[in-house]
Amino acid sequence: MKHTLNYGTEPFDFELNWGHFLGALDVRDAEPIADVPAAVREALSNPIGLNGPMLSPFRSGERVAILVSDSFRHTGGDLFLPVLVEELNAAGIRDEDLFFLFATGTHRAPNEAEQARILGEDLYRRFEGQVEVHEASDPERHVYLGTTSRGTPVWINKHARDCDRLIATGTVVMHYHAGFGGGRKSILPGIASVETISHNHSLNLDREAGRINPAVRIATLDGNPVAEDMAEGARMARADGILNTVMNREGQIAGIFAGELDAAHRTATRFAMDLFGVEISEQADFVIASSGGTRNFVQSHKALFNAYQAIKPGGRIVFVAKCEEGLGGSQFSRWLGLGSPAAIIAELQREGEIYGQTALSTIQKAPATFIVTDLEDEDVERIGARRAASVQEALMLTRHAMKDAHTTNPTYYLMPSAAYTVPFLNPE
Repeated sequence: MKHTLNYGTEPFDFELNWGHFLGALDVRDAEPIADVPAAVREALSNPIGLNGPMLSPFRSGERVAILVSDSFRHTGGDLFLPVLVEELNAAGIRDEDLFFLFATGTHRAPNEAEQARILGEDLYRRFEGQVEVHEASDPERHVYLGTTSRGTPVWINKHARDCDRLIATGTVVMHYHAGFGGGRKSILPGIASVETISHNHSLNLDREAGRINPAVRIATLDGNPVAEDMAEGARMARADGILNTVMNREGQIAGIFAGELDAAHRTATRFAMDLFGVEISEQADFVIASSGGTRNFVQSHKALFNAYQAIKPGGRIVFVAKCEEGLGGSQFSRWLGLGSPAAIIAELQREGEIYGQTALSTIQKAPATFIVTDLEDEDVERIGARRAASVQEALMLTRHAMKDAHTTNPTYYLMPSAAYTVPFLNPE
């Protein structure tokens, strides 16, 4: 069999002349929206969950904050944000009363070139001086809005809160503990403080059992304590609406959803579920997966998580993850340095943090992994994987592992877009 994967954004071919191929698990095909401006205007005119056009309550002289995603998420903002601004202008909102806030959560700040790419060059130049990058660790930049029913203190970016109107933008994909990205996630964790984010993410843990809470599941909103707490906290920010996209496998806008914070988001999640979710009737002995253009391991972990769902207990993953920006920060390295699931869980019981959750998931899954990567050797050792110089070497190591396990004619899946493709086991 001849297969094609991406190393970063560069495609390469390889051949595999052993094993039983069960098929490629990938994002479904979806036609791009032909006329994005018209689709944005239609979505704003007929918003989901709101009575009347989304911008009809806006008045001249009001200050409007627009939340935009950071550089780790491709949303198509360069295409839909100029249309949103045009419609805001038509509703009486002047340019000088608009500002853009990059909802980074605890991610690194986008640099100027990345900001220009996200907003589009014209919009970036037009609103020079009216762009802010959220800084979750600066207490002076937040205002307290209250505490959720699960005890999360909600501290939100004060500039966003001081505005008369708030619009959250982003894209909807499946997320391994928030259920789905987009919607309320642009607010919490997007523009929340470290304290707020930490407490929300601590709900991942079943403290009494000393394990990840089984109710925290990918593609699940209801009954998921992390997702429900996010929604409750985000509602305190009183967003006037959201504008979310769903992207197809080529990174083009396939769906546009505008309206009320929860209702529009849920409609988008159903579309995303149809696009990104893949039912499998059986798990494979090994999976060959690419994380594509994810630039560090924290982001690539999503692909590892998804690939792990498609292997049998004791199975293997050939993982192609360039990670040109390294692991993804010193905090993640610190959690990995604790070395064992028990040690990480003990620390998470004392201090909830998303990097701790990702580190725990990583060291539980990476030992099954042969990784082809730009990561330093010491970082590969930290995550617990085994480096391979090429896919062919990784496949050779996998074949030896199969033989050691007395597995003859092992089965395998190919996952070209593993960061976005989520397998769900449904035995026939």
